[in-house]
Amino acid sequence: MKAVFQLLKEQYDNKHLIFRLAAFEQRSKFQLHYLGALWQLFSPLMQVVVFFVIFGLGIRQGKDVGDTPFFVWLLCGLIPWFFISPTVLQASNSIHKKINMVSKMKFPVSVLPSIVIVGNSISFFVMLGVLGIVLVIYSVFSGAYLLQLPYYLLCLYAFLYVFTLFSATIATVIRDYYNFLQAGMRMLFFLSPIVWVPASMPEKLLAILQMNPFYYIMTGFRDTFIGGRWFYEDLTYMAFFWSGILLIGFIGSHVFYKFKNSFVDYL
Repeated sequence: MKAVFQLLKEQYDNKHLIFRLAAFEQRSKFQLHYLGALWQLFSPLMQVVVFFVIFGLGIRQGKDVGDTPFFVWLLCGLIPWFFISPTVLQASNSIHKKINMVSKMKFPVSVLPSIVIVGNSISFFVMLGVLGIVLVIYSVFSGAYLLQLPYYLLCLYAFLYVFTLFSATIATVIRDYYNFLQAGMRMLFFLSPIVWVPASMPEKLLAILQMNPFYYIMTGFRDTFIGGRWFYEDLTYMAFFWSGILLIGFIGSHVFYKFKNSFVDYL
């Protein structure tokens, strides 16, 4: 546990560095584009339209999910995924991408995944604002369930950091891992309840799909914005999710500190 607490301390001690570099990365990403940072909004919105046309109007023929319009239901799953997918891939490659530079100076390498996560959070919160507008337009209000949004944001960020730190370490030491991760994220899109309705799945298959941590996060965001149930109503599933977070965090921190001083040797 010492390694875990050391990692948390490094993030806290370097919080100003994380936010400053995250802001710089986002500015530099779109500085040569005429529309600039607006692409952070336009790009996911165009993908939303494509998914809605294919799955909403095509496959489902415009049918609602219960009492919820399919477009709203879809948006509640796609917005977290548009944040999760690129963040996992970019943060998992952050150490390999920057190690030549940071190895020449005194730099806390463990904050590299955090910089990516914070930087991508800008477009994520913009899209959450768009979701809020859509909910108002469709007159969808979950009431008190909105109070659990901070909890699911904590789940999201906790998982992203522990997993990307572990992945960034392994991807630097074994480059094949990153190729497997890219393929795995494409597969997890269809294994997560983003475009399919959990109630339509056989019970035994659903039990397997629930082992996917994204399932817990996606359904949690839908329960928050659409309304459904409270996060504490299924304590067994909640304990399973957080046990996974702690296990990945424990393994990831130890693996990181084991290879921290020899990353350059693997480039």
